Amino acid sequence: MIILPISLTIAAAAALLNLWLSVRVGRVRTREKVFVGDGGNEAVTRRMRAHSNFVENTAFVLILLALVELGLGPSMALWAAGALYLVGRILHALGMDGMRWGRMIGTIITMLTQLGLAITALTIVYTTPVSFGAAKAVHTEVVAPR
Repeated sequence: MIILPISLTIAAAAALLNLWLSVRVGRVRTREKVFVGDGGNEAVTRRMRAHSNFVENTAFVLILLALVELGLGPSMALWAAGALYLVGRILHALGMDGMRWGRMIGTIITMLTQLGLAITALTIVYTTPVSFGAAKAVHTEVVAPR
């Protein structure tokens, strides 16, 4: 069994953050009496966009985080990337409520985290030596066991 402690921890934290963002949307909907869509209400739109933006970005980050962890193993750099991403998403959500610098910093952190993980993933793929002879031997054993 393969366990990816960093990816699992960050994914669990992201799920909790997703719930927090959902509750925030629900609260402003109730306060503003908007129960479907955004009702043309800016506060509802802002909360919905903060939540949607989180969902739009988090899948990429979690997939990259898990694959990089699988390729390189756990590291403090991956812990930092995952934690920083979550802090960035919290700042972005608060920024959507009016703390303008939070939105900007959160967006920058999100983009840099994705970029860093993407570059790391590509580096793993194109710098890790692959032995096709070993792969062929494993394939032969699997196909024709004796």
